[in-house]
Amino acid sequence: MEIALQFLILVAGFVLLVKGADWFVDGSASIAAKFGIPQLIIGLTIVAMGTSAPEAAVSISSALSGNTGITIGNILGSNILNVLIILGISAVIVSIAVAKQCLFIDTPFVIGISVLLLILGLDGNITFVDALILLVVFVLYMTYLFISAKKNKSNGDEIKVMSVPKSIIFALLGLAMIVFGSNITVDSASFIAKEFGLSDSFIGLTIVALGTSLPELFTSVMAARKGNADIAIGNIVGSNIFNILFVVGLSGVITTVPFEPKFIIDTAVAIGASVLLFLLCLKSKKLTRISGAIMLMGYAGYFAYLVSNI
Repeated sequence: MEIALQFLILVAGFVLLVKGADWFVDGSASIAAKFGIPQLIIGLTIVAMGTSAPEAAVSISSALSGNTGITIGNILGSNILNVLIILGISAVIVSIAVAKQCLFIDTPFVIGISVLLLILGLDGNITFVDALILLVVFVLYMTYLFISAKKNKSNGDEIKVMSVPKSIIFALLGLAMIVFGSNITVDSASFIAKEFGLSDSFIGLTIVALGTSLPELFTSVMAARKGNADIAIGNIVGSNIFNILFVVGLSGVITTVPFEPKFIIDTAVAIGASVLLFLLCLKSKKLTRISGAIMLMGYAGYFAYLVSNI
């Protein structure tokens, strides 16, 4: 009876995460659009941070509650899911054009910081100093985006603009739902993992990663269908950057986060996924349906590896 209740709580947590992120994105993007911020920048920052808020809340809550095994697993699992599953599904539904800045600057940056995370974690932990390094890089990247936004003003027509009061209400209410949803998600996922004899790291790489990546999935698919390709791609690339630099960085400042040896392979897969994204887009500057199918097959292979190593 208890296990059934925990599954219901897990589902409720995911619903709160998804709807909360949806409202947070709508409110935040509306405010950003009023200042003429380009679509790609909105995707890389406001929308990316909004859809990554579940990962942030779950990982930080895990760090605070001592379930640090979920922290790195959730981030790596989410980043792999973001590229291979979410962009894969989005591209299968409709081909997605990729902006030059995203292809030649932001995607290589994701690859670089993924390698940095691997290097910092080789000693078995993300320490306070390691976390500070990640946060400094995050500040530098945000500074670059701010300068880029100043140089490339947009009229914000791509975003549905609401009144300022309504935008603020949506953003704050959405954030509150994300925080509460993350708390019950971590608790129920940890309980279920222990009941089935699964490790925190496995549950973080799979169930929690999928649940917290749902906002990215819905946002990117809808953006692609509406023709807002820069938001679809920028959302995923920006989310992965935010996950590594801010979420892991902040978690590591709160408490030392263990980087288990098996995470080396998962980090390598995350790096490989970003390299695959770069290579698939290099020639045509877009993600085709065939590219999407290749990415989905790539995740199927990775999931088979996870299952074989339970």
